[in-house]
Amino acid sequence: MAENGEEKLLAVARHIAKTLGHNESMADDILQIFSTFDGRFSREKLSEDQPGEDGSGVAVLERALNSLDAQISRFIATDQPIWSDPADSAAFLDAIDELVNITREWSHASSEKPISVCLSRADDMIQQAMFRIEEEFRSLMDHGAESFPVSHRFDSEEEDDDEEEDYQNGEDDTQIPVAQPLTDYDLIIDALSSATINDLHEMTKRMLAAGFGKSCSHVYSGSRREFLEESMSRLGLQKLSIEDVHKMQWQELEDEIDRWIKAANVALRILFPSERRLCDRVFFGFSSAADLSFMEVCRGSTIQLLNFADAIAIGSRSPERLFKVLDVFETMRDLMPEFESVFSDQFCLVLRNEAVTIWKRLGEAIRGIFMELENLIRRDPAKAAVPGGGLHPITRYVMNYLRAACRSRQTLEQVFEESNGVPSKDSTLLTVQMSWIMELLESNLEVKSKVYKDPALSYVFLMNNGRYIVQKVRDGELGVLLGEDWIRKHNAKVKQYHMSYQRSSWNKMLGLLKVDNAAVGMSGLGKTMKEKLKEFNMQFDEVCKAHSTWVVFDEQLREELRISLARLLLPAYGSFIGKFQNLGDIGKNADRYIKYGVEDIEARVNELFKGTTTARK
Repeated sequence: MAENGEEKLLAVARHIAKTLGHNESMADDILQIFSTFDGRFSREKLSEDQPGEDGSGVAVLERALNSLDAQISRFIATDQPIWSDPADSAAFLDAIDELVNITREWSHASSEKPISVCLSRADDMIQQAMFRIEEEFRSLMDHGAESFPVSHRFDSEEEDDDEEEDYQNGEDDTQIPVAQPLTDYDLIIDALSSATINDLHEMTKRMLAAGFGKSCSHVYSGSRREFLEESMSRLGLQKLSIEDVHKMQWQELEDEIDRWIKAANVALRILFPSERRLCDRVFFGFSSAADLSFMEVCRGSTIQLLNFADAIAIGSRSPERLFKVLDVFETMRDLMPEFESVFSDQFCLVLRNEAVTIWKRLGEAIRGIFMELENLIRRDPAKAAVPGGGLHPITRYVMNYLRAACRSRQTLEQVFEESNGVPSKDSTLLTVQMSWIMELLESNLEVKSKVYKDPALSYVFLMNNGRYIVQKVRDGELGVLLGEDWIRKHNAKVKQYHMSYQRSSWNKMLGLLKVDNAAVGMSGLGKTMKEKLKEFNMQFDEVCKAHSTWVVFDEQLREELRISLARLLLPAYGSFIGKFQNLGDIGKNADRYIKYGVEDIEARVNELFKGTTTARK
């Protein structure tokens, strides 16, 4: 053994002299210096057995290979895991290191056939050793977590003690450590113990040094990819193709989107960063191999997440889907910093770029949904009139839709600012979009109002819908977007409809209550007033009968209308019947012609706009 050690020492000395000496003269000088320090470094010993000078160098190489072959073969042949015993694993790695070093030391003489044969044998030995290391690497990757309790990495303090006890008692032998959906994402999972990671790192160094980097990366990524896929499955995320997503019923898809959002947050904020750290530790010192392995680990799960988001982006643009598409868009937006940081290397550039592309595509989908809303308003038919001039379903739908959408106003501002539109001086693109939708709705309602044969009822219809629109705009983010000027203008529109209603229904009746004393003599005045009163009673009955079935949904507006009509009618009516009662003989019999007192008129006015059961719905 001592003899073998001295041969190694002499070989090292020769190697140093050969490396430092730029020519044969310098190498000889270095050998001479060594010989003055130690008798074992005599000029004769250092000069003998040089590779290529005679057969003795080959003998030294063969003896070294025989010795290493015996050591390595013993480990390769064993059925027991080498890394179950730290001493065995250390000895195995030392033998491999020595074998690799000898191969490198003698590589300069590979042109000589005897040396070449020996080096070929050494390569075979290295390959066999790498195959065994690969097996050991795979075993540690697959089973290294079993001795590292899941609760140390995944379980929160709030989890049930019963569940923890069950696990510690070994009742779930097949449990695979996975991350649970959490609200606090400031967490890194250590999927393997530090000791296991150190062992894997030592194996990695040898495999990469021996040129087996691809095999090492393949084994590593295969194991960790399985872990990630299992984790995604535990988080409730299904493997769905884009076609599968498009075939799903909307309610089912809504639930799937909720699960996707949770899975995406856990993956990008916990699982992927944890895999990045684990990869960097196992492949420490080999950044390119670490980056490639990480990409291979995360690519499948990342594509699974991105494909689902893409399916949502290119799917149906039906307006009711807006809110869930917004959820997906906001999730992608909020996770962009994670995509940038976790997938920062060259191998992950494709994944990072794809994430940005799909995020922008989701923005396009949101803008497309608003275009579809515009089409829905345009296509809504003006066939059947709403009973009683009440609130039209399209008004209720659009206004509640816009109010709900504007709860995500900041997100929508971002979506529309990223379009190619040009905002006006005082308005954002979202404001322009909302104003345009409001204009379309109002135009549609104007067309629908023409369905009513009675102009007064068409104004009630416009008044009702206009008031509802203003109320929905005023109390929310929609009002912030459209502004106070918009609200004032549309309040004025409602008042204009109010006045138009009065003119079309009551002005003619009001004309009956006017008396021109100069136009007729006293004899004819009584007869004229009697005829006017008769006509007024008839018209008043007809109007009250019809308008009592009309509906004004807003209580305040209804009261304003009644007060306005009372102020219009009561003074004129009271004055008219007062004059009628003072017309001599006719006035004495006025009660025969006066059907309503002033209080009766007021009571009838207060019965207006209650609507039928159908109209109030």
